[in-house]
Amino acid sequence: MSTTQTALDPAPALRFDTKVVVLLNSDLTAWQELNVTAFLMSGIAVSSPGVTGEPYRDGDGAEYLPMLRQPVLVMTGDLALLRTARAKATTRDDMALAIYTRQLFDTGHDDANRAAVAAVSSADLDLVGIALRGPRNAVDRIAKGARLHV
Repeated sequence: MSTTQTALDPAPALRFDTKVVVLLNSDLTAWQELNVTAFLMSGIAVSSPGVTGEPYRDGDGAEYLPMLRQPVLVMTGDLALLRTARAKATTRDDMALAIYTRQLFDTGHDDANRAAVAAVSSADLDLVGIALRGPRNAVDRIAKGARLHV
């Protein structure tokens, strides 16, 4: 910390080599958007060592869980865009990919979630969301056509 910087001053903005994007199907309700985003980000959080930072501590010393080290963009698109993005992402070794299908709204636990996904071919997945983490330019190309969530 510089002599003119205080503990509450933001550090200079970092430019990350990777980018994290959540692409949501534009036909979701608000609760579904939040649910899908939360589940997808849990996958990104465990996708590689160092994705999360250190635990947080407040002024009294209480400790809180670490969070992602970099910003996350949430974007929307239609099913065709999500399917195209998923297909492109699967061709890259340097891309972390999480998916959420419409069928998962009807399942009640992790085993049932995996079974629902396994029952459908890749091309036929009814995607309601995907999350990507990879090289900035590659993520930008894969998410091309998506709009920032408002």
